[in-house]
Amino acid sequence: MNVEHQQLEWKASWQDDHLKWVCAFANSQGGTLVIGRDDSGRPVGLPQARKLLEDLPNKVRDLLGVVVQVNLRTEGGHEVLELVTPAYPTPISYRGRYYQRSGSTLQELKGAALDRFLLRRHGRTWDGAPLPGVSASDLSPAAFTRFRALAERSGRLDETALAEPDAALLTRLRLTEGAYLKRAAVLLFHPDPLQHVGGAFVKIGFFRSQDDLVYHDEVNGDLFTQARQTLDLLLTKYLKAAIHYEDIVRVERFPVPREALREAVLNSLVHRDYMVPAPVQIRVYDDRLVLWNPAVLPEGWTVQTLREPHSSQPHNPEVANAFFRAGEIEAWGRGIARIFNACRQAGAPEPELKFDAGGVWMTFGFDEAYLQAVASSRAPQVTPQVTGQVTGQVTGQVTDPVARLLAVMAGAHSRSELQALMHLKHRDSFMALYLAPALAAGWVEMTIPDKPKSRMQRYRLTAAGRAVLAKMQEPEA
Repeated sequence: MNVEHQQLEWKASWQDDHLKWVCAFANSQGGTLVIGRDDSGRPVGLPQARKLLEDLPNKVRDLLGVVVQVNLRTEGGHEVLELVTPAYPTPISYRGRYYQRSGSTLQELKGAALDRFLLRRHGRTWDGAPLPGVSASDLSPAAFTRFRALAERSGRLDETALAEPDAALLTRLRLTEGAYLKRAAVLLFHPDPLQHVGGAFVKIGFFRSQDDLVYHDEVNGDLFTQARQTLDLLLTKYLKAAIHYEDIVRVERFPVPREALREAVLNSLVHRDYMVPAPVQIRVYDDRLVLWNPAVLPEGWTVQTLREPHSSQPHNPEVANAFFRAGEIEAWGRGIARIFNACRQAGAPEPELKFDAGGVWMTFGFDEAYLQAVASSRAPQVTPQVTGQVTGQVTGQVTDPVARLLAVMAGAHSRSELQALMHLKHRDSFMALYLAPALAAGWVEMTIPDKPKSRMQRYRLTAAGRAVLAKMQEPEA
């Protein structure tokens, strides 16, 4: 015997309230409501079935505005009716309320879920809606500078667009609608998106146990800044690196490969549901890292869909387009696959991926070799993923901004002193393109590493940084 499922529901008798189920089928993937079966699916018959056969099509049309197919069938000597409802591209309501089918249950849509549903059915997305009260002059010049540098490097935006004023660039990126900026423009370029979007930040915490929070940070600013600073904080403050040296080059192996961590952070910021006023949350423990993202999957998708090859259906397409132009993400739905591939290539455990009503959970477990190496202060005897990056950069592949930074460093300097030496005005651009990559590579270090925001903080070359600089200054053969 069949069982009730996403597209099948049984009712023993007819009541007008059952139009909720027809409404739900129309708002989902379509389905069949069978009248004349009990809860176990056994045919029990339907009095006045032939009259209902005539009345129901008109009643459904008048109350819901949809057309259904009504079939009279005989099962086990009993007459039953089938109401076959197609999926509708427009939102359908019953007495001013909206319903959807989820598995074998009926769900009334309310709050953020209703807003998402209505936007989607009208061909709109949350990030593409106009936001009154904000203009291009309210946005951060440093954010535009950073975006232009990334986009120029990626080659995904032509030089003419990059040379345009900020307001024209917004239009080129489809971040305007008439006289208004779209919500995505605020997330991407506003110095404080929290003024307009609740929960638009990242919260990171280190925990000894589920409830024992040791320390935490909040990362604010435009989304490009959030992505960069979140990754920097995780790699410099929250994750302990197992370290060994190859000659004079310091090589660090993190419990989560850098590329996997980067993709996970970017995914959480680009694809999260910004209608939920809660931040992306990252919990770091001694043996695992857990990233929670208030996200929703496309209709009909499961965690398995994410694991398999799939089309790109970003929840925030305007945000995703800007990150793609900046070269930060791919546009073919490969983000999750890249995370798993990076872990496999580095010999690290694959993350556990889980989805529930609250969002998406990604848990990176730390392998035993790494845990033992950190505990005993010995590096694991494996080739770390970062080795190729470090040794490649030592042989001359260091980026031009970092090379310029290393060339001016003699002794210890403050951040403002380094900017002055390099004739750079914008702090955020200097941090993103010059100082942060040098710190992450281990070529520059802080003089007060335990207090990264100290006003007395200075920066100096490490032994590895001096080796890189010496290699760059060698005369060509």
